[in-house]
Amino acid sequence: MKKLLLASAVSLTMAGGVQASEHSGSYAFDTKGAHQFITFKISHLGYSWLYGRFNDFNGQFVYDEENPENSSVQVTVDTSSVDSNHGERDKHLRSDDFLHVGEYPEATFKSKRVEVDEEGEADIIGDLTLRGVTKEITLDVEMLGHGEDPWGGYRMGFEAETEFKLSDFGIPMDLGKASETVEMIISVEGIRQ
Repeated sequence: MKKLLLASAVSLTMAGGVQASEHSGSYAFDTKGAHQFITFKISHLGYSWLYGRFNDFNGQFVYDEENPENSSVQVTVDTSSVDSNHGERDKHLRSDDFLHVGEYPEATFKSKRVEVDEEGEADIIGDLTLRGVTKEITLDVEMLGHGEDPWGGYRMGFEAETEFKLSDFGIPMDLGKASETVEMIISVEGIRQ
């Protein structure tokens, strides 16, 4: 939630003094319109970047405009939906060398706290469970915008970045030093419920 408070202040000013509480609420990810992405990149042996995504995931977040520290998010990912644009590689990624989807069909993230510093920047800290291992990670999140949509709803969007070592989650495949860490970008658009 980097720049969360600053973005909120700007959006309130642009809205002409709308009360902060009008933006607060529970939001469900827009799975129907597919306005959401979980992408990743990892070095391939230090020679190039391998990019991929997870096609099927769902989640929700609660946004508290007046007290961002009280905001929260939960995400569930179908690990078998991994897509690196190469069928044979995707089979390998689904195997017990990597995601072991037969044993662990889901990955989850559940926030534990939101930390806001004096400059108004914030991080979401929570538990990522992947391949049966749960570890705390930090999401560097930016609010992208919010407002009424053309269909009578109210939407809010965020983008988050994080990185972690494969070995931290029990992934046994060793691709060398250059490929120890994976970077993830999560971009979601939520519809207020």
